[in-house]
Amino acid sequence: MTVHSTAIVDPLATIDPSATVGPYVIIDGAVRIGAECRIGASAVILGHTEIGAGTRIHSHAVVGDLPQDLAYKGGESYCRIGEHCVIREGATIHRGTLAGSTTVVGDRCLLMTNSHVAHNCEIGNDVIIVSGVLLGGYVHVGSRAVLAGGAAVHQFVRIGDLAMVSGMAKVVQDVPPYALTDREGSVVGENRVGLLRARLSSLERTEIKSAFRIIYRSGLGREAVLDELDKCLSTVAGRLLYEFMAGGSKRGVRRESIPLRRSA
Repeated sequence: MTVHSTAIVDPLATIDPSATVGPYVIIDGAVRIGAECRIGASAVILGHTEIGAGTRIHSHAVVGDLPQDLAYKGGESYCRIGEHCVIREGATIHRGTLAGSTTVVGDRCLLMTNSHVAHNCEIGNDVIIVSGVLLGGYVHVGSRAVLAGGAAVHQFVRIGDLAMVSGMAKVVQDVPPYALTDREGSVVGENRVGLLRARLSSLERTEIKSAFRIIYRSGLGREAVLDELDKCLSTVAGRLLYEFMAGGSKRGVRRESIPLRRSA
């Protein structure tokens, strides 16, 4: 274990012998840092925070600080970062609000400079959060989603797997899996590039295209849409979309009629 002489490390912290802790780092509380982690200069890690193996935290990032929530009453809550993540300069990730609750970032995620993950967020695997993105409390982001620079996401919003949120977007309602949004958070089509890069099959892409037409162009009500989706979606990707649409939502899914981009 390499801990710089200027770092301040709480005796309650557990640091793997293979980890590196840089100059002026502050580790305060029962923090657990996994194998091969690298903590950059002046980073701050607080509370009951667990950092998975191979994760790199860059200078001036703050992980596991108190939630910015008036509901927080001082109970023991948690922050968990997965393996092989990269948390860049100035990024902030806060612990849960209610006692026993946890903010979770999955494996292989990239959080770019000055992005913010609020209390009780749940971030899937392989998510990219670009510089300046702001996630309100209790936001759920599915695996392999991309949130472009400066996007702001309202608390309790769900963003589905492989969704692509536009830069500077204002996201106040749920974004389904595989969706591409504009700056108003409205769905403008399928994330075709993302689907191809994820190597979804031709059948899966066809199902998703058909599902988006049902959701956004059919004019049907929610229950009728769900009935139609249940009939036509049979692949793994398609069923994931159905489960998202059928699942509980505190903000609702934007359902206004929006002309979808013409698919090739």
